[in-house]
Amino acid sequence: MVNTAKQTRKLIEGQPALIVIDIQKSTFIDASEVRSIDNMPGYKERMLAAREVIDAAHLANVPVIFVQEVHRPDLVDFGRELDGDEDIHCLEGDPRTDIAKEELGFQKGDYIVPKRRYSAFFGTDFEILLRGLKVDTLLLCGGLTDVCIHYTFVDGHQSDYFCRVIEDCVAGSSLEAHEAALKAMEYLQSGARQSTTNVLEALNHLGVG
Repeated sequence: MVNTAKQTRKLIEGQPALIVIDIQKSTFIDASEVRSIDNMPGYKERMLAAREVIDAAHLANVPVIFVQEVHRPDLVDFGRELDGDEDIHCLEGDPRTDIAKEELGFQKGDYIVPKRRYSAFFGTDFEILLRGLKVDTLLLCGGLTDVCIHYTFVDGHQSDYFCRVIEDCVAGSSLEAHEAALKAMEYLQSGARQSTTNVLEALNHLGVG
């Protein structure tokens, strides 16, 4: 007889990695009132809040993987991405496309995964890296909650990773889209939504262990 009882999962199952999605220089150097991609209020502050988690991951010897959206200047790799609300963004050679290394405390030994689409898994070597690091749990922060965070979460879920989104270190295109995406991710994995406090506690426990 099959046991149908739901198993309670820990915040971190097995080996974790911190996945920092699309926190790039544009957030900190582009003060335009109208941006190429809509951002909810408090976006910049939520991206800066990720620094505390990144520092804790470093102390706990947890791999930190920075995912960077980047496109060729001739726009050949945008595909359907410009058919919606987004304008041209994240072009190669534009300083706004660079990872926000200084703001986020990037260290030697951290990883960078460039991507051309929303999900970190699509057309990249992200999963090869995760397999090499023997990662079981993805701790997600960055943006947008309703786009690149959500799509990466879904692909991670379908690839059987435990996925946790640090809900006060992510931000969406709007408050409504942000909250809807968090609800959708929690639907897929109970306990997916986690606070910075809870994640720091789990990482600090790893560091002590």
